[in-house]
Amino acid sequence: MALNLGKSVVDFLTAHPEEKFSARQIAEWLVATFPAECSAKKASSQTLETDADLLQQLVAEIGSQRPRLQKKHPGLKTTEGRPRKYYFSEKSDSAEVAAVENVGVAIPVGKDEAKTGEHGLYPLLASYLWAEFGVYSKRVDEKRSSNKRGPHGNRWLYPDLVGMEDLGADWHREVKDCVNQYSDKRTKLWSFEVKLLINRSNVRECFFQSVSNSSWSNFGYLVAAEIEGQDTLKELRMLFAAHGIGLIKLDVENPSESQVLIPARERGEIDWDTANRLATENKDFLEYVKLVKQFYQTGEARLADWDVPKEAE
Repeated sequence: MALNLGKSVVDFLTAHPEEKFSARQIAEWLVATFPAECSAKKASSQTLETDADLLQQLVAEIGSQRPRLQKKHPGLKTTEGRPRKYYFSEKSDSAEVAAVENVGVAIPVGKDEAKTGEHGLYPLLASYLWAEFGVYSKRVDEKRSSNKRGPHGNRWLYPDLVGMEDLGADWHREVKDCVNQYSDKRTKLWSFEVKLLINRSNVRECFFQSVSNSSWSNFGYLVAAEIEGQDTLKELRMLFAAHGIGLIKLDVENPSESQVLIPARERGEIDWDTANRLATENKDFLEYVKLVKQFYQTGEARLADWDVPKEAE
């Protein structure tokens, strides 16, 4: 009997609602569950010589059948980024966002898993930024703001994290001193808005929140632990074309494997008027400005002053 791959995939996912699986994990389940059908598929092919070839073929077929299966089964959903995960959910997109914000996302703790909210993503992002870009990052807590403009006066004003990139980290000391004397082009300043989940229900709100609170910086990024749906990614690429905000898919299991899905467009100059408002309203952002100033005065950044992972110290 031939393997009915589409039906088998849907049956497997519906039997494990809300659980996310890569195409390879599903393919491994197919091989283990339908050994006779998979052996017959391999035997009838002129190109599948090994079990590894068969597994890779199943992975490719799962991917190629995904659009058709999703049209037929609206509850079959996928995440974006590497690797794409497949899952079945009857929740609406907005209900999924609410559920994740309530419960958090799973992160590995030894051999077990724990749930973390948005705040738990900040140190993971800091680790990735340092390892991948050498960016010194700092948390900005909006609760440390004055709020003298009223409860919504500073809405969408503060990013979750800010960063400083030392462009001359590998420069000769004399060149560093020269640039410090004659130019302000020694650094690039970064801004990050962090979300647990972005899907079609909240994509525009999340994006424009990032646009709003990163307008002062050289680089603005929206960061998410989960991004669901190709339409979501298409929307973000379209919005990027107009506004230049980049997108980072944060890998909570292994932050070093996080991905820049959309590189941010650089702004040549810092908007110091907006930076002044943030520094006036928020103690964390004022501390960030002081650290940038200190860097220009001394030519060095002390790791202990920043949210740099301890292993880097």
